[in-house]
Amino acid sequence: MAQETGQLQIPPRGTRGRRWTEVLFKLLGPLSGGMISRYRRNAKAEPPQMNGIPLVLLTTTGAKTGKERSSLLGGVPDGDAWLVVASKGGSAEHPGWFVNLCKNPDKVWLEVGSRKLHVRPQQLAGDDYEKAYARVVAASPQYGGYRKVTDRHIPVVRLTPIA
Repeated sequence: MAQETGQLQIPPRGTRGRRWTEVLFKLLGPLSGGMISRYRRNAKAEPPQMNGIPLVLLTTTGAKTGKERSSLLGGVPDGDAWLVVASKGGSAEHPGWFVNLCKNPDKVWLEVGSRKLHVRPQQLAGDDYEKAYARVVAASPQYGGYRKVTDRHIPVVRLTPIA
């Protein structure tokens, strides 16, 4: 079942996971602005792909700063909605974009190619979660290994456009 109103619950941080991904994300942080600019500059109707999965831009509002933050993510289409996974490469920590999304769920935008959509995030649970995670793994198999290297629950979020 998906949550639909107010802040979304943030599952507990894990006690184990890939430490090198945390270092990698910190090192790549300064490069992300260039990747985001390039995405927007070259945007076409269809999103670019990497390793067979569409790339989307998720913009959230910082939980502490109140500033807009954009992240380049793999996304899987789900009807009119999109699925994104808060994997952080199997890290014990949740990605920052996920925390921001949970704290400010009414301030979330998704760019899919040249389209910018105001979206409503829904954190999936139960059968919805398992089916969505399986769809993501089918589209991009590396996601299948992330649950094996961390004891953290890896959230799957459905982003549904707000009419």
